[in-house]
Amino acid sequence: MNNILTVILAGGKGARLEPLTLDRSKPAVPFGGAFRIIDFALSNCINSGLRKILVVTQYKAASLERHIERGWHFLSAELGEFISVRPPEQRVDENWYLGTADALYQNIYTIEQIAPRHVLILSGDHIYNMNYGRFISDHMQSGADCTIACLPVPIEEGKRFGVMQADNDSRVIGFQEKPDQPDPMPGDPTQCLASMGIYVFRTDFLFEHLCRDANKPNSHRDFGKDIIPSIINKHRVRAWPFTDPVTNVPEYWKDVGTLDSYYDANMDLISVNPRFNLYDSEWPYRSYQQPLAPPKFVFNDQRNGQDRIGHAVDSMVCPGTIVSGGTVERSILGPSVRINSFAEVRDSILYEGVEIGRYARIRKAIIDKNVKIPEGMKIGYDVEEDRRHGLTITENGVVAVPKNATFDLKSQVMKPHISVSQMRNHSLRAENIQH
Repeated sequence: MNNILTVILAGGKGARLEPLTLDRSKPAVPFGGAFRIIDFALSNCINSGLRKILVVTQYKAASLERHIERGWHFLSAELGEFISVRPPEQRVDENWYLGTADALYQNIYTIEQIAPRHVLILSGDHIYNMNYGRFISDHMQSGADCTIACLPVPIEEGKRFGVMQADNDSRVIGFQEKPDQPDPMPGDPTQCLASMGIYVFRTDFLFEHLCRDANKPNSHRDFGKDIIPSIINKHRVRAWPFTDPVTNVPEYWKDVGTLDSYYDANMDLISVNPRFNLYDSEWPYRSYQQPLAPPKFVFNDQRNGQDRIGHAVDSMVCPGTIVSGGTVERSILGPSVRINSFAEVRDSILYEGVEIGRYARIRKAIIDKNVKIPEGMKIGYDVEEDRRHGLTITENGVVAVPKNATFDLKSQVMKPHISVSQMRNHSLRAENIQH
C-alpha cells in the first residue's frame, strides 16, 4: 500500500442537510454520537493499511479541519505517513474547486511530489465499512485503467447516484450521472447499479484525463458527469461490486445526503443487531474523543406522586452525559448532554451540550449542539407548533433544531444563533438586492 495515495473529497456543501450544515461541511456533521461522518472513510483507510491521505476541503471547513487536527494526527511523518488537509490554493487559476475532478486537477502538483502509482479517490460523506485492500488488489490484477466501486440500489433511488452498466466481464459500458430514468440491472427491473463515488486510477492515466478535461470549455469538471463517461469507450474501466466475499450479498453503505437518510442511518445503529456494527473490535472506528467522565444515570424515586427514574433503553449514550431522572428511549445522546427530571426523549438524536428541561418531551428530533430546551416544551408532537417555532420538518416527520438555538421561556419562540459570517452574508445579499 506504500504506492497508493488516498484522496478524500470532503468539500461538500450538504444543502439538503440544513440546518445541520449551516456552520459546518457535510463530512463534519456528527454521526452516531461520538463520531463525525468523515471518521468512517478515514477509519477504513487506516484499517486497510492506507497511511498517505489527502483530505480536500472547501465549504465551511473550519470545523472539519479542527476535528482532523485534534483526532487524526497520530501517523508517523518519519515513515512517510500523513493525513494532510488541502484547502483550495488557486495554484492553477483563480477559481475555487469547480467540481470533484477539478479538486484533483488543482492538486496535481501535490500528488506529483508524493509520486504514487495509483490514486484512490473517496467521498468523505458516506457511512460504510470497506477494506480498500480488496478493491485495490482487484484493480491491479485486472490491469484496468480505472475501477469503480458499485452496488445495487432500488431503481427509484438511482436518480441520486451515478448509474452504471457493466458487461459479463465487469467492464463498464455505460454511465449516467443522476439520470431521471435509471436503466435497470439485467434481469432485475427493480434495481440499478449505482456508483459509490469510490475510484482507483493509475496515476499517469488520471493526470492525462484531468488535464484533458480541464481544457474542455463546457466541462462540469466532475468525475461522474465528465471524466467517467469520457473514458468508458476507449479505455478499460472496471466495475467492482461491493459485496460480502462469502455470501455475495451487497454490503452496508449509506449516502446520508438528506435529513431523512441521515436520521435513518443513525437509527440503524441502535437496533439489536445493526447491519453497521460500531462494536467490531477487529475494525475499530477512530475519532477525536474528549476527556470526559463516563455517562451517569441518577434518581430512582418519586416526586409529587410521579416516578422519577433516570434511565435509557435501546439507546447509545456518550461520555459526559447525565440522565437525571428523565426517560430516554431509542435515541442517541452525544457528549455532555443533560436530561432533567421527568423529561422524555424518544427516537431522537441529541448533539453535544444539549440540555432537555424538566417535563419537556422530545420525539423524532435531531437537536444540534448547545441547544437548551425549556421546561415543559414539546418537539415532535405537533407539526403546526413545531413550524411556529421555526423548526425544520422533513417529509418523514423528523424535526431538526439548529445549533445554539434558544427559546423564549414564555412564548417558546426559537431564536436561532446567527454567526458573524451569516450576518455578513445576509448583509451582502441585501446590498445586492438594493443595487
